Amino acid sequence: MAMELSVALGFRSRNKLSAFPPIPFSPIHHQPLKYQIPISPRLKLKPRSLASKITLPIAASKKPPIEGVSAELNAIASLNLDHAPTRRRVRAAFAEVQQQLDHCLFKTAPAEIRTEEWYERNSRGLEIFCKRWIHKPGVPLKGALFFCHGYGDTCTFFFEGIAKRIAAAGYDVYAMDYPGFGLSEGLHGYIPNFDDLADDVIEQYTQIKARPELRGLPRFIFGQSMGGAVTLKVHLKEPNNWDGVVLVAPMCKIGEGVLPSPVVLKTVELMSKVMPKAKLTPKRDLAELAFREPSKRKLAVYNVICYDDRTRLQTAMELLRATQDIESHVQKVSAPLLIIHGAADRVTDPAVSQFLYENASSKDKILKLYEGGYHCILEGESDARIFTVIDDIISWLDSRSSVE
Repeated sequence: MAMELSVALGFRSRNKLSAFPPIPFSPIHHQPLKYQIPISPRLKLKPRSLASKITLPIAASKKPPIEGVSAELNAIASLNLDHAPTRRRVRAAFAEVQQQLDHCLFKTAPAEIRTEEWYERNSRGLEIFCKRWIHKPGVPLKGALFFCHGYGDTCTFFFEGIAKRIAAAGYDVYAMDYPGFGLSEGLHGYIPNFDDLADDVIEQYTQIKARPELRGLPRFIFGQSMGGAVTLKVHLKEPNNWDGVVLVAPMCKIGEGVLPSPVVLKTVELMSKVMPKAKLTPKRDLAELAFREPSKRKLAVYNVICYDDRTRLQTAMELLRATQDIESHVQKVSAPLLIIHGAADRVTDPAVSQFLYENASSKDKILKLYEGGYHCILEGESDARIFTVIDDIISWLDSRSSVE
């Protein structure tokens, strides 16, 4: 499930969700860990002394059982997902179960859409999972859409149904799992450097865009939640290489009153240098915040390879740095821009999308706010609302494609 930074880190400040807690909590006893760090802006902490006073979890925590599936499947779902081979095994075991879920994205997905899956080793030596949904037979190919998924998510669950509907409208849709997420290699939920992650996306999608069948056709990039931050970073790094940008509930700015004090931020930054893979914050169940429809909310647990554990320290810092960087360069966003946001989203603030819309230099830009919509507006709303939002995306793509 896609998550915005402040909720992914799971704390409240000034009655809003905040990025970091003043004190980390024990994953076992839910009591403050007893370490002593003098809170002083001028304090210089030695990494070794800091590490010796704090013990934080690194391995995955155990998941509760999933109702309605066999003990055998639950045993598979409970495996440690820190590494890609296990995530791939779990995904394969649940593939048939997921396709039978009572959700419109699975039940009404166009049957004619062909798919391709493959792995490619990138220039950093990481094996990256990629997927393609091929446009509907008999429909002219209008262009290509490249997807960037949200924090903790994968491109092999709910997005399958979204991609098939867009492919049925005449687009080839491409997606990849970032290193450390989904089926790609890397420690689960770990982002050591957000710029490297954006470069991984650029490298993979540049290769795909060079395919002969896409020559001369428009290429669009589509980001959801944290994927919105990835998409914007990609666009800022290569501003002339995309014919349009689609953002759904993007993470691109920290909301007012949410950022913790500089002292707390400095403390967490120091901790991240000592133990970057450790997990700081208590786990939060975001389904209630993200899915408006209760029946769809219950299905989130079937996204069995998502990262829904405590946020790793370095990941937290990289998400924060990425949003701050995007905010400082928002005027350089120049591509044709479609921004979609649920007006009742409590995970990413709709005001952030308003900020992006008002400050981007794009001459062609549209902001669509959907009344009452939650964060997962493409997955957790009524069937009618989900189809409306997808159709709005397709209409926008069509109006900016060479073939209509």
